[in-house]
This record gives sequence, structure tokens and C-alpha cells, in this order.
Amino acid sequence: MIFVCMHANADDAPVTTVQTVTPARGTIAHPVHAYGVVAASGANVTTVDLPYVARIEQMRVQAGQAVSRGTPLFVVQADPAAVVAAAQAKSAAQLAKDELARTQSLYDKSLATQSQLATARKAALDATQALDAQLQLGIGDSSGRKTIVAPRDGVVTQVSAAQGDQVQAGAPILQLASGTRGDNARPNVTLGVEPSDAAGIHAGDVITVSGLSTALQAAHVSGRITMVGASVDSQSQLVNIGASVPFGQSAFIPGTRVKAVIATHSGAHWIVPRSAVLSDAHGDFVYQTGSDNRAHRVNVKTVVEDDDRYGVDGTLDATRPLVTVGNYELHDGAQVRIGGTGQPDAQKPGQGTTR
Repeated sequence: MIFVCMHANADDAPVTTVQTVTPARGTIAHPVHAYGVVAASGANVTTVDLPYVARIEQMRVQAGQAVSRGTPLFVVQADPAAVVAAAQAKSAAQLAKDELARTQSLYDKSLATQSQLATARKAALDATQALDAQLQLGIGDSSGRKTIVAPRDGVVTQVSAAQGDQVQAGAPILQLASGTRGDNARPNVTLGVEPSDAAGIHAGDVITVSGLSTALQAAHVSGRITMVGASVDSQSQLVNIGASVPFGQSAFIPGTRVKAVIATHSGAHWIVPRSAVLSDAHGDFVYQTGSDNRAHRVNVKTVVEDDDRYGVDGTLDATRPLVTVGNYELHDGAQVRIGGTGQPDAQKPGQGTTR
């Protein structure tokens, strides 16, 4: 029996057709999706109250209404005791002024002493200060009726009293959010994120906000994270996140429901398609082709995931094409041919698995 030994020629080795892209470095971040609401920044919220007890005679505005500076907000009737106190202060100030003038006249005629004149002056000063204090309360005319107007442009975000209510001194009657439509507008956005995502979010991270309504879905406004909650909200079971977003002259008024994408773990890495990264017992790796038409394994570390892209670190060569399709059939040194436009075949057993 004669045996014939046949040696395979290297040129007869199988050639795998692959698709490639050119690797590039760039900034990539892991996106965290969140939902929330536009709420006016605390620095732009004015609480309108009264420094005296009064009754709301007429409420002229309602929550959500935009107002201009000087717009009537509500009409109040001061408590009778406050009106009497104001009237008494006014009459006392006039009486002290008259008494000072009389004492001064007597002193000029040597009919009053220096001590009497000093006493009259002090009484007049005390009465004037008491009247000024009453005037600062702003009770209004002798009837105690007064119309309260908006101190600035803004939006009425909350009305805490109703027509006919008796309100105590200092009790909030309504809140006015200003600066939501001007060039310096910086309403905050309050969001909720999953506790597992909160640890990767930090103050200063970029956030992109868009509206949930059809009219605002195409509007995208970027800002920065300003606050990351340190606990889970008992009602929503989410971690509260605060952001500063300069909406400017837009339809994002307080109360608008929004969705947001927070860019976390942002950094400069090799940006590669997800399909290019394989994994085995030794870790993640990719294949690059060279002028020898062979596949060369390059070990990488996946740092950031952004949907169908990865941000990886490794010794990639920007001049060598990166294999994205057909890589699961390769091994280090395998012959390749660049071409083809088909989609990746189903995963086959091999030295690596796609990530």
C-alpha cells in the first residue's frame, strides 16, 4: 500500500471576507435617560405676601398665567386693627410735629427750656419713625383697601390663597417665577433617575433636554447637572437630580414635562462599533487588517458604552482598518479580504464572542 503525503500550500488557506471601518479617537459618554419637569430656579422665585393681616377681596390671576411688571395680582382689605394702627401713627406724627413747632417757638421767646425742646424733638422723631414703619407695611389709604401688583415679569406658578380668605402677616399668597422668558432665564430641571445610574452622575455633567409633547420633541436644549441626590425618594423610588438649563425664549415654561439624556463618564477614547468588539477568556479585543491582508488581534478595554458604540482603550493603529463584520470567523494572522455589504452572519462557535 502506498501513502501519498500532501502538504497544503499557504496560498490555499481560507480567506475570510470582512467589512471594516477606519478607527478614530473622540469624546464619547455613557447616556443615562431620565424624565422630569421644568421648575423655576429658586433664585428666580418671588413669594408674594403681606406684612399685615388682611382679607383677599379679589384674586386677579391664576396659576400658570404670565404677567408683566405692574399687573394687578389681587386686591386686599387690611384688618381693621392694622388700619387703626396706621391712622394712629399718622395722627401721632402730625401731633408731635405740631408740638415741636410750638416748643421751638416758646424756646425762641425764652419761654421753654432746652430740655423741653429736646424732649419735643425726640417725640417728633419717634412718631415719624413709627409712621415710616406703618408706611412700609403698605396698608394703603385710610380704608385699608389696596391692589397688589406684580413686582416683575414672570409666571404665576402657585396660588396659595383664594378670594375671601383671611391671610396672616407673612403667609404666602402666591409665587411668581420670573426670568423664564428673558435672555438670562435659567429655570432648573428636576429629574428622577434609577439608583443604579445615580452613582455615575456628577455635578457638571452635560444634560440635553427635550419635551415630551409633540411640539417640543424636536427641541433640544443643553445644560449642566447641578445637584445629585444622596437618597432614594420614598414615593418615586428614584434619585432626584437637579440641572441648570438656559431655556431662554422658548416654550419650556415651569411645569413642562421633559425627558433628558445625561452624558456620564465622558472622555476621549477610541470610538468603535459595538460589533467590532469581541470577548474571550483573555478579555475584550478587536481585529485590524494590515497591508499583508491578515487579521491582527488588538486587546482593548471597554470603558464607555453608548448604544451601538463603544469607547475603548488600547494600542489601535489609526492607519489600519478595523474589522466590524466577519470578525467572529477570524483568528490572529488569518487571511482576509475586505469587501461585501451583507449583514453579520449568525454567531458561530469560535475563539471569541461578540459583546
